[in-house]
Amino acid sequence: MTHSHGTLYIVSAPSGAGKTSLVKALIEQVDEVRVSVSHTTRPMRPGEVDGVNYHFVDHAQFRQMIDQQAFLEHAEVFGNYYGTARSSVEQSLAKGHDTILEIDWQGAQQVRRVLPQARSIFILPPSREALRERLNNRGQDSNGVIEQRMAQATDEMSHYHEYDFVVINDEFSIALQDLKAIVRSGHLASQRQQAQLQQLLDALLSD
Repeated sequence: MTHSHGTLYIVSAPSGAGKTSLVKALIEQVDEVRVSVSHTTRPMRPGEVDGVNYHFVDHAQFRQMIDQQAFLEHAEVFGNYYGTARSSVEQSLAKGHDTILEIDWQGAQQVRRVLPQARSIFILPPSREALRERLNNRGQDSNGVIEQRMAQATDEMSHYHEYDFVVINDEFSIALQDLKAIVRSGHLASQRQQAQLQQLLDALLSD
């Protein structure tokens, strides 16, 4: 990838840690940051828009894309497939957009193998109690389901050390500032600065 490309960010978190809300706020407040739109075989839900929430495809199309190695990562969840298309990510980065993949640790491992320069962020809740409370507050799940989600969250959180950055979402505004700081630091990396400031650097370094 050339130096003028955007940066690819992988963002992972256990369910209930607030990842979706944080990423949504980041995109609203920081220009040049985009979320990659995944492909899925699950049915469209009311209010969802094809190409905005997901690219909705059938199982045959998805399997064809797997055969063509069109995905950076893909997984099967409860009988439906989800995947990140390599072409859409590469196009977004080529336009200079920082691009976010909201994926789990297994997807993150797949992406790192293909694009080791990706920067990865893991979002943690401030405590187990806070995580349980957030899952309870959704009011959607029985106690049995919440216990399952807690066990799954513990497994997911055990992979935090595989990531470049860890953000604790205790106070939302501070966690959002932390995310912005990570993205900002990416803009200041010498590789990106070199591409954007070439004329200035040439002038500064000329005899």
